[in-house]
Amino acid sequence: MERYYQPEIETAPREKIVALQNERLSATVRRVYENVPFYRNKMEQAGVTPDDIRTIDDLHKLPFSYKQDLRDTYPYGLFAVPLKDVVRLHASSGTTGKQIVVGYTRNDLEVWDECVARALTAAGCTDEDIVHVSYGYGLFTGGLGADGGAKRIGATTVPVSSGNTQRQVTILKDFGSTILCCTPSYALHIAEVLYANGYTKDDIKLKAGIFGAEPWTNEMRRKIEEMLGLTAYDIYGLTEIIGPGVAFECKEQTGMHVNEDHFIVEVIDPDTGEVLPEGTQGELVFTCITKEAFPILRYRTRDIGVITRGKCSCGRTLVKMTKPRGRTDDMLIIRGVNVFPSQIETVLLEKGYTANYQIVVDRANNFDSIEVQVEISNEIFSDTVRGLAERAKELAAALKTLLGVTAKVTLLEPNSIPRSEGKAVRVIDKRKLLD
Repeated sequence: MERYYQPEIETAPREKIVALQNERLSATVRRVYENVPFYRNKMEQAGVTPDDIRTIDDLHKLPFSYKQDLRDTYPYGLFAVPLKDVVRLHASSGTTGKQIVVGYTRNDLEVWDECVARALTAAGCTDEDIVHVSYGYGLFTGGLGADGGAKRIGATTVPVSSGNTQRQVTILKDFGSTILCCTPSYALHIAEVLYANGYTKDDIKLKAGIFGAEPWTNEMRRKIEEMLGLTAYDIYGLTEIIGPGVAFECKEQTGMHVNEDHFIVEVIDPDTGEVLPEGTQGELVFTCITKEAFPILRYRTRDIGVITRGKCSCGRTLVKMTKPRGRTDDMLIIRGVNVFPSQIETVLLEKGYTANYQIVVDRANNFDSIEVQVEISNEIFSDTVRGLAERAKELAAALKTLLGVTAKVTLLEPNSIPRSEGKAVRVIDKRKLLD
């Protein structure tokens, strides 16, 4: 029997969802117009007033929001409430090194917990389960997002965070965890350490996993399920929207249900901005209609996908979105962390290196790795071996500080990277993440 956290919403008739969206969109636009000068100026430039936005059919009249807008208004310029009403901040990295900062009121955290609770319930989680959270805790939204949803259900939560995989395996085995929350690549790494220690899936009690924060294939899903003896579910979210829980997978595993009572999703042509019909592939755009502290409007995610409203066997009537099928920009996702080539270039130039570099991304032992290969000048190349090693170590530390992930640094002799007459090939991604 299918379980729902909030059946009155998750299985609601389309008319009820649309009525909710109309009411909440209109109220949100008016509140944002009155409280966020950035949005008011943007709407005035577009010739739009709150009176023009009465239903979701009017959504297309609003201007888009971009990640650059968050950088330009860093840190609190898009907040719609006084800072005294903000009870938590989260952040993700941006291309310039400045973080994207978002805020949450108490009610925003309640909404977030509710969204994640729906995802966990769809995966079979109840108050009798033990939820092992291996997403990172802190400014990254993954750990506390999953944690809040598990607590809302009443499940026992194990806030392990990421890293120390040997300890993760011990806890899974000894605590009897039944639900695992982490990135898919880390789930496979946990599985490998489990088997390396002489154990198998029969020695743990996992029944389901909630995996997100990075691209993963159905082939990876099958491998995770086989090695850990669980059912693997996808979850989607962005820090800018709320974090994990914007959309979630049900037992059908043919797409993720969007929590439409909180987020309106559109698909647009990434080149023209034109709204595309249902079933057409394009860029996903989200509008928050219940968030108080940081209600972003028509945010261009750069994720490519499709939305459909076909009947789902799970009984949910919420619109479905596919797994993101790529991105319209050059952002890389390394172990759940957003990494931009321009971030790396900034560090290289600041440290006095040339702009001749390549970024090599690979997946070995089911773990993403990133290597920065950079040419050095003739003067540096003539340095001692020890001197070069120290330079590489210093550069790796600087990259780790900015990116939040460890990158291997390889210093190359001058003119060793092939030149291109056209656009330089900066990134070589060997992961081959294909559908």
